[in-house]
Amino acid sequence: MQFDQIFSSRNARMKASEIRELLKLLDQPDIISFAGGIPDSALFPTDEFAEAFKNALTPERQAMALQYSVSEGYMPLREWIVGEMAKIGIVCDPVNVLITSGSQQALDYLGKLFLTPGDTALVGWPTYLGALAAFNAYEPRYDRLSLKGKRTAESYAAGAAEAGSAVKFAYLSPDFANPTGETLDRTCRLQLLELAEVLGCAIIEDAAYQSLRYDGEAVPPVLALELEQKGSLEDCRTVYCGTFSKTLAPGVRIGWAVAAKPVISQMVLLKQAADLHTSTVNQMAVHAVAEACFDAHVEQLHAVYQRRRDVMLAALEEHMPEGVDWTRPEGGMFVWMTMPDGADGARLLARSLETEKVAFVPGQAFFADDSGQNTMRLSFSNSNHAAIKEGIARLGRLLRSV
Repeated sequence: MQFDQIFSSRNARMKASEIRELLKLLDQPDIISFAGGIPDSALFPTDEFAEAFKNALTPERQAMALQYSVSEGYMPLREWIVGEMAKIGIVCDPVNVLITSGSQQALDYLGKLFLTPGDTALVGWPTYLGALAAFNAYEPRYDRLSLKGKRTAESYAAGAAEAGSAVKFAYLSPDFANPTGETLDRTCRLQLLELAEVLGCAIIEDAAYQSLRYDGEAVPPVLALELEQKGSLEDCRTVYCGTFSKTLAPGVRIGWAVAAKPVISQMVLLKQAADLHTSTVNQMAVHAVAEACFDAHVEQLHAVYQRRRDVMLAALEEHMPEGVDWTRPEGGMFVWMTMPDGADGARLLARSLETEKVAFVPGQAFFADDSGQNTMRLSFSNSNHAAIKEGIARLGRLLRSV
């Protein structure tokens, strides 16, 4: 059977994730990996999860935990999220919250909801490659999201119209973005809202790292700023995507979306068609752990990850050759490095794995047009201080040699 002859056209745009492939290297003890943007498993609140799952499976609760459930999500968890959203300026009700199987599922649903083949999506250059993977299945046209007055709404609309489409949404991760670690300031967030208003498009705010700020002044979420302007979530065009993967544990696959009711209602229909509902027992456990220790646990993460970030930045200052630059994030998990023009991150990775035993993610995968060959992403969240110092020293030696 020649299955490739009957695959849909969208299949040609779907590629294996370079990060998923690189995660296989974590099983090799001689590799120092700055590749996967993953939390340190030693920091998971395992005792709290063990107790939460035990309580979820008591005779009184096990029927609820193991039975089919509503697509919108476990109500106590949605109510907890409503309370957390209020703390960051996003006033909403449980009907505005959908629990998803990680925020990645929310991105997939939003791509399916908004994109007809050929429609335009505005994304960063670079942007989160998981978002590109999710959106690619719906065959969009990408345009570069540029703020600070670099592009006008008219130019975006004209580019989309020339391609026979319209701009459907702008996607961004405004806090400590994956992959760059950069944060969008308040002025640019307001410019984004103005741009989307003129274009009549949605905004997808990927807030995966928002809780992981180590220093600097917090900036209100895009949705919070829009709420200040409009007064009601039902009048807002921004969809906020959150996750417990970077704070509590990624393996439970619990994320959420907050948006106006018409958007949530349509996402619920998509969820019913895809997987009916997110694991109830996992939702119950996450709710119990979040109620018991979320703030204290996140504070612990701040202390550990901030120090690891500082160690990596100091090592880069010490070992990187002239002509190499990098970001200095205020939070999150990533440092983005730019090498001189002509450097090739993919070739450098192959050589690094062979000679220096250091893994990273070549930056090209984060660009919708496959540019950015001279960039790479380094993650500091899952390496101890000694490994960071040694790995950056090896990487600096490799860069000097080429």
